[in-house]
Amino acid sequence: MNEFELVIDRKNTRSVKWGNMEAIYGVEDASEVLPMWIADMDFKAPQPILAAMQERLDHGVFGYSYICAKCKDSVRTWLSSRHGWETENDWMLFHHGVVPAIATVVETFTSAGDNILITSPVYPPFFNVPGHQKRNIVECRLREENGNYSIDFDAFEKSLQQGVKLFILCHPHNPGGVVWTEEELRNILRLCKQYDVLILSDEIHADLVLPGSKHIPLAVLAEEEGGRVITCVAPTKTFNLAGVQAAVMITKEDDLREALQQSALAHGQMELNAFAASALISAYTECEEWLENLLETISSNMDYVISTVTEAVPGIQIQKPQATYLLWIDYRGTGLSEEEMMDRLLNKGKLALEPGSKYGKAGHGFLRMNVAAPRLIVEDGVARFIKAMQ
Repeated sequence: MNEFELVIDRKNTRSVKWGNMEAIYGVEDASEVLPMWIADMDFKAPQPILAAMQERLDHGVFGYSYICAKCKDSVRTWLSSRHGWETENDWMLFHHGVVPAIATVVETFTSAGDNILITSPVYPPFFNVPGHQKRNIVECRLREENGNYSIDFDAFEKSLQQGVKLFILCHPHNPGGVVWTEEELRNILRLCKQYDVLILSDEIHADLVLPGSKHIPLAVLAEEEGGRVITCVAPTKTFNLAGVQAAVMITKEDDLREALQQSALAHGQMELNAFAASALISAYTECEEWLENLLETISSNMDYVISTVTEAVPGIQIQKPQATYLLWIDYRGTGLSEEEMMDRLLNKGKLALEPGSKYGKAGHGFLRMNVAAPRLIVEDGVARFIKAMQ
């Protein structure tokens, strides 16, 4: 049995995914419900990472830590070899996660009442984090055709004309799984430069691009097109380390980094914890082969779900994404409302997926399903989905 076939019991581990469904979904007996919703994987982290963390644990002293040159070197080398992005160590600032980094960027470069642009449907913190900071969300809906998404640049430019200060780009896109094209990225840069809008590019899913597609870091094209970009990357989605909490903010703009550093001082923000630093270095220096095997597993799981569900359930359409381990399921053809669909899934199928409305109004009629799990769990999830729809 390979490591991606091993079913691991995650109950009673303070797992949000497996242990918090009663609070999230309001089901009476969450123990009967299979969770395939939040975006973490049901696979163990790579063995080299576990060994690196064990070595740090065995040392037994966990005093204050700092980001060493090896941490930055590992990120820089990974971005160069994996994505062709030549960065410098001085461009990097570390944070406890991409969502906290988004919050920091919003707070640092905008003020209460400022307009922030997003393209929906999109990852909920893009709405929620600015909203909690009393910023106004300008929502530019993506153009959708049979579950395929693209950017409507006429609408995008009109949105920028509303005095937008910051554009948050989901790249690759969550939940649609889109890998934006070079032309689209260049258009984004040109327009944001024209309207003097800072870009925050969330590239946490960059390493999870499936075979046949290629991720282009926005900052690479910004070298030619201009524009001011802060990029967020992390090993957490790629190597299933969300609970370890580590992310990197990267920008070559000195003034942007200085402002972010000042924000960190103002909030007493500490460095990464001892285990996060060890995990990050191992992830980016020892685990590329594991990632390649993971991507094959995810792609195979997606093919299985798409073929089985669409054949068994009339009115369901699923486009295979170019990136992420998340399927965006179009159930508009069933004629069911979101309330009816969620009731069927939770109470009849005993399956927890994410309702599309969580990703904005443009997400109505869709569900998000996480297939980063052993095939036995995926097959169980598919059987539950089909049962719910019978």
